[in-house]
Amino acid sequence: MNTQQLADAVWVFLGAALVMFMQPGFAMVETGFTRSKNAGNIMMKNFVDFMIGSILFLFVGYAVMFGAGNGFMGLSGFFNATSINACDTVSPELFIFFQTVFCATAATIVSGAVAGRTRFGAYCLCSAFVSFVIYPISGHWIWGGGFLSNMGFVDFAGSTAVHSVGGWVSLMGAFMVGPRIGKYNKDGSANAIPGHSLTLGALGVFILWFAWFGFNCGSTLGVTDDIGHIAMTTNLAAAAGGLTVMFFTWIRYGKPDVSMTLNGVLAGLVGITAGCQVITLNGSIIVGIICGIVVALLVPFIDTKLRIDDPVGAISVHGGCGVMGTLLVGLFANYMPGTQDAVLGLFYGGGFAQLGTQFVGVVSVAAWALGTSGIFFFIMKKLGKLRVPRIVEIEGLDIHEHGCEAYADFISRIQ
Repeated sequence: MNTQQLADAVWVFLGAALVMFMQPGFAMVETGFTRSKNAGNIMMKNFVDFMIGSILFLFVGYAVMFGAGNGFMGLSGFFNATSINACDTVSPELFIFFQTVFCATAATIVSGAVAGRTRFGAYCLCSAFVSFVIYPISGHWIWGGGFLSNMGFVDFAGSTAVHSVGGWVSLMGAFMVGPRIGKYNKDGSANAIPGHSLTLGALGVFILWFAWFGFNCGSTLGVTDDIGHIAMTTNLAAAAGGLTVMFFTWIRYGKPDVSMTLNGVLAGLVGITAGCQVITLNGSIIVGIICGIVVALLVPFIDTKLRIDDPVGAISVHGGCGVMGTLLVGLFANYMPGTQDAVLGLFYGGGFAQLGTQFVGVVSVAAWALGTSGIFFFIMKKLGKLRVPRIVEIEGLDIHEHGCEAYADFISRIQ
């Protein structure tokens, strides 16, 4: 192993470790934005995503995503993942680990959207289905040599491959399981159900912001000149998204909203993930601003107009901003002009070609994720295995599903 290979291996491992650290970030956000009586259940779901994903992705998902096959899916390497040579810069084992943590991220997005009323067993099955069917197949289209990759679709670190997939599954899950008790009145108006800890939510967003540098910068899969640029675009989009939502809510509601500002940061991060390599620094700020506006408008629209109960805003952040960020590559991409590897958006002389390709990718992945997850949740609902009984929801999933309390001997004013 020469110096370059050693540096690449260390870099990809650090990136993968940071992406794994996103799991506690998601756990803190989801726990803080939901009720204290379900905190233990949220923690279990985030652990389950990584545990189930690690096993199933190794034996099945990785082969589906990166094995030799056709434009739809990989067909080789099942139960023998290390036989697949999908990366030239690091060992098969390290690349498998790197891709495993991305798979777990896609699965764990769903947890927050269906929080507070979903059976733990049903969620475990959902996590498994995402890990070895939904995510790997659409991932093959984008990163495994599938038809979107061959079209020139650009999703550098996963606005669509990871976040939109999680967002679409979240949308279908939240729709199928239905709203929490007390969320909507008979006239259709929505009631706010505050989370029990903005402190935990804010900690989670800080963790995610930090770990996102592993998500995006680590996707270079080696030590390259692009790392600094990707770090800057990632950070700028997050900052712009948070500031946009802060001022938006300040103007609209008279006070800067804390939870929405936190989601604004995540909106910027999700949005820039597709184009963090190919969009300029100034462009990344614009992406953050646009995604901040999207999440500020989409959260209340889904909540009050569609009447779909998403306690943490996962559908808007990961679904809505994943789509928007992917499409914005078709407008703002300006990567290596004048070279054969150039990716140019509409605003940089590339015409509508890249935008059209991005649109095809977004629609294809949306149809796949919504369709497959819709079948899964429909079956679970018909079997009566999707939603917990009313008494369980009222008293809390921690007690009934896990036989514990996250805050033992602590009496909270807000349960």
